Amino acid sequence: MSDPVRFLTSFVQSLSTMALYADKHPARERAVDRSFDVLRELQLVDSRPQFTFLGAETVYGQFSLREMRDWEWAARLGNAGVQRLEFEPEVTRDEYEEFLEELLARLALTAIDTSEMRTTRRTTIKFGPIGVRGEAREARAPAAAVDALATIVTLHEEAAAIEWMHEEVGERGRLPLAEAETVVRSLSLAMHTESEMLLPLLEMRQFDEYTTTHSLNVAVLTMALAESLELSAREVRAFGVAGLLHDLGKVRVPLEILNKPGKLTDEERGVMQSHTVDGARIIITSDHALDLAAAVAYEHHIMLDGSGYPRCHYHRDCHQGSKLVHVCDVYDALRTNRPYRDAWEADRVLDYVEQRAGVDFEPAIAATFVGMMRRLEHRVQRGPRLSG
Repeated sequence: MSDPVRFLTSFVQSLSTMALYADKHPARERAVDRSFDVLRELQLVDSRPQFTFLGAETVYGQFSLREMRDWEWAARLGNAGVQRLEFEPEVTRDEYEEFLEELLARLALTAIDTSEMRTTRRTTIKFGPIGVRGEAREARAPAAAVDALATIVTLHEEAAAIEWMHEEVGERGRLPLAEAETVVRSLSLAMHTESEMLLPLLEMRQFDEYTTTHSLNVAVLTMALAESLELSAREVRAFGVAGLLHDLGKVRVPLEILNKPGKLTDEERGVMQSHTVDGARIIITSDHALDLAAAVAYEHHIMLDGSGYPRCHYHRDCHQGSKLVHVCDVYDALRTNRPYRDAWEADRVLDYVEQRAGVDFEPAIAATFVGMMRRLEHRVQRGPRLSG
């Protein structure tokens, strides 16, 4: 039995024991002690163990635990709002027991008195939902999901997942692929109703939210464009992941440059433009199966005529995914207020895309995008701004 599986087994055993015995009972204390000891043993080889529960799938770090496939507790934890679970190196035994008590209350649907706990708890145990709770469907949403669209299109959980992903990349240099794929599935669900497509887009309130909101919006627009081009469901999903990750390298750009209200210096511009190379490097070193997303991160600022950046030694054709993400990237960027300019109106942006077709944008892709946006104008919904 692997260390992650040993921990998960002790984890649920401690929850089951706590449900049977009152606080301070010796059996309860022993179960928590054993589970915490197993956690500390796991942390000897992985200081920040991270688990993701996606329906019947249990993921440790970026690896699916095949021996835990169809593990009933994965669904139970997900339904309790714990789809992601991570332990910091300095977690204490008391903090671990406190977390178990709160989780037990969630599972039992009992009230939790947090008046004191929330003021004293340290953030050594991170847990919460990713994407839309429950099974994320790639097909058209059922009626129940359509009724819930008013909630789904706020995209707060997806935005929180993206913010966390960026923190992981910035702090640990690792891309949580499971979260990225789950967010894309959630976005696909939020886009579809029984009869029409909805484009749920976020508005930002603060400039430092730009990378999060922009990534989500580009993913939505890219999937909609891919569907308009009648690409396969597999390609739509892959291009959605690429759109979500296209600006990942900006986690390495200082905020004072990213949000500078005035003109960038040559040195600052060089730092800004390095996000394409940095993003591609982060993605491909995280998972070689993400070669498409890495290519898009690298190419999405290269124009059709070969201009843009990074500069190529010789002109070559970019990947189709890069061409789709490029037009969606430009559209959402121009439609967003930035420190150095106000947002453009939609018609002005679409006119610009048409004018630059054949120079900046692939003509067929630009024409399809403009037609799609004008056709779906009444179905573009700007969700509530991110809350601080």
